[in-house]
Amino acid sequence: MWKVTFAEFGGPDVLRLEAAEQPHAGPGQVRVAVRAAGVNPVDWRIRSGGLQHAHPVELPAGIGIDAAGVVDEVGAGVEGVEVGEHVFGAGSSTYAEFAVLSAWTRMPAGLDFAEAAGYPSVVETALRVLREAGVRPGQTLLVSGAAGGVGSAVLQIARDRGITVIGTASAANQDYLRGLGAHAVTYGAGWVERVRRLGQVQAALDVAGSGVLGELVELTGDPRKVVSIADPSAPEFGVHFSGKAGSMPAALAEAADLITRGKLHIPVEKSYPLAEAAAAHLDSQAGHTRGRRVLLP
Repeated sequence: MWKVTFAEFGGPDVLRLEAAEQPHAGPGQVRVAVRAAGVNPVDWRIRSGGLQHAHPVELPAGIGIDAAGVVDEVGAGVEGVEVGEHVFGAGSSTYAEFAVLSAWTRMPAGLDFAEAAGYPSVVETALRVLREAGVRPGQTLLVSGAAGGVGSAVLQIARDRGITVIGTASAANQDYLRGLGAHAVTYGAGWVERVRRLGQVQAALDVAGSGVLGELVELTGDPRKVVSIADPSAPEFGVHFSGKAGSMPAALAEAADLITRGKLHIPVEKSYPLAEAAAAHLDSQAGHTRGRRVLLP
């Protein structure tokens, strides 16, 4: 099979598409013939070596966490899923033609593989930061950098829970945010005042790492009501930096329910063949993504 690997830490150019042996499902796992693999910021942070302290990798290594595909091998002790079923979930080395998943759920009817591959890590992160921010129905949540995958999920999940959402994004993404049910605010000079004109904010999430933690604390009036997934300087502001993943099976179950009820849809902005994984990472790192990027084996 073909698999994306890297033998040294560095920029996107360290990624290589190479022939590799097929993995096999161990106890509690399934193997899928990958139809699409999600591209996440954590992927290129691992590739750069920037997460060795929290996510150590032994080189050479595969890359990728999220995937959607067709089950073709079921590990010992696994029940409730059969060969041939369409699933999406999380595992390891998913930038490949075959990958092993440790958490998965069936794909809802009508969901295609490319879109499904974009959900696992994004929804887990969105659910986690909403919980950590402690925002409740009837309150207002501000999301900084709201047009990407996590931001898109947060806006829709929060709205489904009765939370008013304000999202900041580029001018080009204002209509996109409004389509997700958010009050949209542009970046740039005066953005804090533009948010204030929309009302009091009870909690805020930084999902872009754009250096606005001070302003988010100012808007909420309490650093404990601000959570960041992208700015490691968060503790300097008294802000919680969210890095420890929660339950992926629970997140996948909730994602499937939201999708089935028509409450969650994250578009695929662009898809790439495996051979263009480096280009996908470059585009992801550039930011200003609307929705998700995926690789198609």
